[in-house]
Amino acid sequence: MGVTQLSAPEQRVLGCLIEKRLTTPDQYPLSLNSLRLAANQSTNRDPVTHYDETIVREAAQRLCKHGLARLASGHSSRAIKYRHLAEEALGIGGAPLAVLAVLLLRGPQTPGELKLRIERMARVESLAEIEAVLADLSQRGYALRLDRRPGQKEDRFIHLFAAEADSDGATAANGGQATPGAWSHQAASSAAAVGGGSSVDEPGAGTPVSEQGTDGALAERVAALEAAVASVRAELQELRER
Repeated sequence: MGVTQLSAPEQRVLGCLIEKRLTTPDQYPLSLNSLRLAANQSTNRDPVTHYDETIVREAAQRLCKHGLARLASGHSSRAIKYRHLAEEALGIGGAPLAVLAVLLLRGPQTPGELKLRIERMARVESLAEIEAVLADLSQRGYALRLDRRPGQKEDRFIHLFAAEADSDGATAANGGQATPGAWSHQAASSAAAVGGGSSVDEPGAGTPVSEQGTDGALAERVAALEAAVASVRAELQELRER
């Protein structure tokens, strides 16, 4: 399948489903409550979120519509449970799937960070092997190498499943061309919000109100915007400290 544009909650839920399948298979598939707890973990997540059950459920349901997840409740099970279909839908498994999960859960990262962070999910012997995995994901259109920012010594990589821009507002390293359909506009929107600007392009803007769904959908968009603003504030603080 091609790259599917996912909202921030959808990215988090998909990443959690992949992670928990690989790290705690005895507790998988995940109930809605377990999925909510996984999404809001204070460790191995960036940013840390506080999604409620409605946001998580709606994100999981949309992943099912995208063909990236499905209900997995048995006849004897009282709880609704979900499992991912990333291996089948994306055609990847093992280390590439683990790397994608970490990118979904923690945003842009260096190859060294990825090697360290996928240890619980997949065995990788060397940094060169991680580079090969990232090259494969990039060739498939699932990941992208970012331009280095001033002061950075290593390249970073992002996944390309986001429906909105990463707070870096980064362009591709291959000639500085922006990547269509991903990571393209939220940096400016978030910066406007931090600076007190009056116009903020919220995730989902431009969608008719009749199509935007219930209050849960509004809460989802607000949560995604708050996470983006928090990320930009953190980067501004880092620049001030430097």
